[in-house]
Amino acid sequence: MKVIGLTGSIGMGKSFVANIFRENNIEVFDADAEIHAILENDINAQEEIKKYFPESIDKTGSVNRGKLGRIVFTNEEKLKILESILHPIVKQRGDDFYQKSLNSGIDIIVQDIPLLFETGANKTCHFVIVVKAPGEIQDERVLARENLTKEQYEQIKKIQLQSEEKEKLADYVIDSNDSKENIEKIVQNIIEDIKVKQI
Repeated sequence: MKVIGLTGSIGMGKSFVANIFRENNIEVFDADAEIHAILENDINAQEEIKKYFPESIDKTGSVNRGKLGRIVFTNEEKLKILESILHPIVKQRGDDFYQKSLNSGIDIIVQDIPLLFETGANKTCHFVIVVKAPGEIQDERVLARENLTKEQYEQIKKIQLQSEEKEKLADYVIDSNDSKENIEKIVQNIIEDIKVKQI
């Protein structure tokens, strides 16, 4: 089974590209979605977060992602604590997804991971795709989000490898500022290319 790592800095259009893979019947593991699910449903993780970040808990006892983000994206030490709680769980879920896909006889899967290079997850991938966009488009997309301040955005960019560096490490680069039709063709061509490549 061939594993594609899909990554890109915040606001680059990675999720858009991931959805095109899904439209082409390729299974996608979404690390961001798993983090959201962990924060909502994983009792052990929630208890750890309550212990280290009590101010992020709302009146119902749930983790408020907005509050948590404001805490960790302005404090590198606290961000590392949160990552130490979440990353092992996400990795285990990714491993489970891989094993389930392998057992199902699937030929290709996509691991959609924002910090693919930063966490070393690229080492488990046979091919890596980096999604890019012009800086002004990236800024426009990110700052349009209601739950993210400019300060948080700048901090996120600091912890992520620069897009240019990611592109140098990629097997394929997709510009999400292209038309949807062109991106669909590019993704289809990448899938066909990977199908015939040896690993």
